[in-house]
Amino acid sequence: MTETRQTETHGFQTEVKQLLHLMIHSLYSNKEIFLRELVSNASDAADKLRFKALSETNLLADDAELYVRVSADKDAGTITISDNGIGMTREDVMANLGTIAKSGTAEFFGQLSGDQAKDSQLIGQFGVGFYSAFIVADSVTVRTRVAGAAKEDGVEWQSRGEGEYDLKAITKERRGTDIILHLRDDAEEFLDESRLRSIINKYSEHLSIPVQMPKAADDSEEADKTESKWEAVNSGKALWTRDKSEISDEEYKDFYKSVAHDFDEPLLWSHNKVEGTSEYTSLLYVPKRAPWDLWNRDSQHGIKLYVKRVFIMDDAEQLMPSYLRFVRGLMDSNDLPLNVSREILQDNKVTRAMRNGSTKKVLSMLSKLAKDDEEKYLEFWKTFGAVLKEGPAEDSANGEKIAGLLRFASTHTDSAEQTVSLDQYLERKPEAQKSIYYIVADSYEAARDNPALEIFRKKGLEVLLLSERIDEWLMSHLTDYKDVEFQSVTRGDLDLGDLEDSADKEQQKATEEAFKEPLERFTKALGDKVKKVRVTHRLTDSPACIITDENDMSTQMAKLMEAAGQKVPETKYILELNPEHKLVQRVTEVTDEDKFGQWANLILDQATLAERGSLKDPAHFVTRLNKLMLELTESTS
Repeated sequence: MTETRQTETHGFQTEVKQLLHLMIHSLYSNKEIFLRELVSNASDAADKLRFKALSETNLLADDAELYVRVSADKDAGTITISDNGIGMTREDVMANLGTIAKSGTAEFFGQLSGDQAKDSQLIGQFGVGFYSAFIVADSVTVRTRVAGAAKEDGVEWQSRGEGEYDLKAITKERRGTDIILHLRDDAEEFLDESRLRSIINKYSEHLSIPVQMPKAADDSEEADKTESKWEAVNSGKALWTRDKSEISDEEYKDFYKSVAHDFDEPLLWSHNKVEGTSEYTSLLYVPKRAPWDLWNRDSQHGIKLYVKRVFIMDDAEQLMPSYLRFVRGLMDSNDLPLNVSREILQDNKVTRAMRNGSTKKVLSMLSKLAKDDEEKYLEFWKTFGAVLKEGPAEDSANGEKIAGLLRFASTHTDSAEQTVSLDQYLERKPEAQKSIYYIVADSYEAARDNPALEIFRKKGLEVLLLSERIDEWLMSHLTDYKDVEFQSVTRGDLDLGDLEDSADKEQQKATEEAFKEPLERFTKALGDKVKKVRVTHRLTDSPACIITDENDMSTQMAKLMEAAGQKVPETKYILELNPEHKLVQRVTEVTDEDKFGQWANLILDQATLAERGSLKDPAHFVTRLNKLMLELTESTS
């Protein structure tokens, strides 16, 4: 008996309206995933109750056998998915079914294009969950009662998915949740119980909670839906507990789609059983596509944790470092207690062993992929490379392994594509070269065209071109690779060591000596705007460049901190002048000190613009430039 009381009507959150519209119009070719999602949610609800009941045994009462039940009523045109799991309170229902209870939804909807095929893939990345019910149903009813509550504390939620939902209190005899789907005319295929069984076998075979359906009716009698007339459709044997030799690739792929809520097949996976000091099983997947909230720092990212095949928690971030947050899958421990909490996981030697093992396994998977199929690896890199770049800062113990997986653009390639590995760089460098040269800039073009690269091009030396926001942070933690140090071409003194012959060095000394007086004039004219003025050996075609001192904050790090709202101390640059350049030579011939000062400041501004991409006072720069250009035109007229 279900007693209903007064009904309230509420409006959906705006994002839910958009998502429901997309459910109905974009996922027409993937309708069957509604059952995967709803059965998965029901199984999670049962798992959560099983875990909670470890400390609150009264929650199970006289209904200790947990289940998920799926049935179809052809006469009514409905499918019902029921569970006797944790259930929901009125507040839970409003939070989970009236809003998308995740931050970052604006970014998700900002990616939608209006192209049904593309949006369908994106929704798959998003994880459609409960709202997938509206793929096949024009009306959905949810009846639920939280475990431990009185039967009078049930809640009913109902909606046609058009903008609002009805909510009312009900009397519900059993705990848990019933979801009743009133099917659309074009979804009647799902009233066929054999069709439902095949979908459950495809996506939910691995669930430890039994997924039940009514037993087939005998010829002599119609099967009713009493307790004795239900039978499990899934085997209930967790896939990860089976021997690898018994599991087909298709089973691994189907399991991934279920556990990751993804439409695509995984890029690669690894299934391992670890025995010894710690005993656990891991089944880890690398997706083909990035989840929509990969860059949302408010979202928890992690993998599922089981203890002795009992589900404990989703998104156990303690088991996987943040720079590998794209990894999906699970870990099942024999050593952790069943009542383990996130707080206990935070500082636990078993957890640390599992985290270290899973990290090494993922890095090994990626290393093998890079070695065996570079083209496929580069597809991975395009998707997840920027996340992997967080690794050296977060995981110094695996720093060299991570560095070996990094890819870069360089002066030896013709595009911004990041395809060069550090091993390839080391193989190509001259034996006399003692450093790995790199430059960090705002864009690939700014890095490629930076004047500081001129001497390297002249000598045929490769320089890595870094242009993503995280790159400066990366290089501040990546000091060397295979005992070869990294050297920025825009920081500190340039020493090419054995790459320069004695004649080059003698010529440099002679040039510095001959240019002493002009250097003093530039130093006086620029005053405290620069840290120092000196002769450059980096330039061949440009008049000047600015660099930061070895111990000062780099340009890109300063920009990174400013973007994060941090107060950044002002950095004074070193101005390096190219005495061989005609502009520098002409300026040194100017005898009027005021006019010389104008030219000196103009050269500094040009060099700053090339390095920073902006000036503090662009209007002053334009005024000075116009004034000098006008004087030049007047002198030649």
